[in-house]
Amino acid sequence: MVKAAVMVSKMEVEGIVFLPSVTPPGSAKSLILAGAGERGLEIEGKFIAFTAIGVYFEEEAIRSLSHKWKGMSADELTGSLEFYRDVVTGPFEKFTRVTMILPLTGEQYSEKVVENCVAHWKSAGIFTEAEDTAVAEFKRIFKAEKFPHGSSILFTHSASGSLTIGFSKDGSLPEVAVAVIENKALSEALLESIIGEHGVSPAAKQSLAFRVSELLKASDVEDKMTLE
Repeated sequence: MVKAAVMVSKMEVEGIVFLPSVTPPGSAKSLILAGAGERGLEIEGKFIAFTAIGVYFEEEAIRSLSHKWKGMSADELTGSLEFYRDVVTGPFEKFTRVTMILPLTGEQYSEKVVENCVAHWKSAGIFTEAEDTAVAEFKRIFKAEKFPHGSSILFTHSASGSLTIGFSKDGSLPEVAVAVIENKALSEALLESIIGEHGVSPAAKQSLAFRVSELLKASDVEDKMTLE
């Protein structure tokens, strides 16, 4: 298996730099940058970017995804909802960094995230009391927060399903998390809301498909060389 960390480069989105690898709050692992892009809206004919989003996962993700997706082009991966579901639900650690281009309050951010997650759960028929409790806790954590330009919201999605939340005001990664929510559905729905069927960042989705396609291609070549 190719050493993915050697291949992965940093990315810059709207002046925000995403490093090629990081060790996020609540984790002892070094995760590699799987993709990044902006989230925004078309307003009066002009695209306005609100946040820059980077998605990371552990190197084991390449091995896990290769069984089904090796040989697929970036365009094929981009067009496959099942591929993104496999990233969201895969048995490997993930990390999402959301960095502010325009300032937001914690309340503004959490309300929109919860709205997207609840809509996803209800369409899938899985909204239970446990999810209701988890989103109430999520909103409580964010209620008093303010996020100026350049500050970040950090989510570490464990393989077991817990969601570790951290905040950064200067782009650095704190070692200590703000909170941990033990709810797998919330952890997955949050990432789904970014790169899933109705994901808020098409740019991050496309970036992830391109980079994963290249990593799968490289790992396939190395596997073949090993067998020769």
